[in-house]
Amino acid sequence: MNQDAKTRSQRAVRQLLESWQRSGVTYLRQMEPLPELPAETTSPVEAPQEKPVQTVAPTTPLPRQSIVPPPQPTETSEEPTLESEQARKEMSVPRTTKSKMNKGDRQAELDILATQVSKCTRCPELAETRTQTVFGVGNPRAKIMFIGEAPGADEDKQGEPFVGRAGKLLDKIIEACQMKRSDIYIANILRCRPPGNRNPTDLEASNCRGYLDAQIEIVDPDYIVCWGSVAAKNLLHSDLPIGKMRGDFYEYGRAKVVCTYHPSYLLRNPSAKKNVWEDMIYLFADMGINLKAQV
Repeated sequence: MNQDAKTRSQRAVRQLLESWQRSGVTYLRQMEPLPELPAETTSPVEAPQEKPVQTVAPTTPLPRQSIVPPPQPTETSEEPTLESEQARKEMSVPRTTKSKMNKGDRQAELDILATQVSKCTRCPELAETRTQTVFGVGNPRAKIMFIGEAPGADEDKQGEPFVGRAGKLLDKIIEACQMKRSDIYIANILRCRPPGNRNPTDLEASNCRGYLDAQIEIVDPDYIVCWGSVAAKNLLHSDLPIGKMRGDFYEYGRAKVVCTYHPSYLLRNPSAKKNVWEDMIYLFADMGINLKAQV
């Protein structure tokens, strides 16, 4: 800048200050110098860009899903020892409405199901060793349904449940209750005889469970008696010993369930017959029948 231009600039600033002084301005705040502009002042100014919205991470991290597999059952695991009333009641299932099918329709449904069972090969070992399937017999509209464990040699030969020595004892129990075998519907957990009369395996019981549930649904009994621990375990999904399950009602579908000793156990332990008789008294009392008065 030359001397003349500098003098004119100083004069203009002095005149501006004097005008501000005459207007009453007595103090000016010292300002910071403006930053220097870049040399390319002729380049176009770009429009400001909108900043993207940032997602704020939560202050507390979300829980991670566990990748640890659930514990697998082992053969050495101990049986549950729950014996409280609450634990026993929790094995029951909700009740449903009563079936409206007549007796003839129920029998027809059972006959169709029995035909399907006769062709079943879900358990290869049982299908190869059986003489015939043992479906079930009795009143298709029975108020009481008996469920045993699996057919034995006599049942495998005749195709009917409970016809051996245990079956004859069961007939005596039915007669003592002032009923006939034809008044009751009788079935088993399995419809094929396990070799050597062994207990059913869990897989075999699972393979046959659909047939049992279909029989229960068709007959639609008011009461079910589980004869022995095998029947009680598989119907009610319980590992409690049968002695702990006696003397109480459970529910399966619409039916009340009583658990008692198997007739074959009574053949080996005759003293337990009085316990079974107590269970029958308990069952029939709920039906409004006093067995004590009929003895």
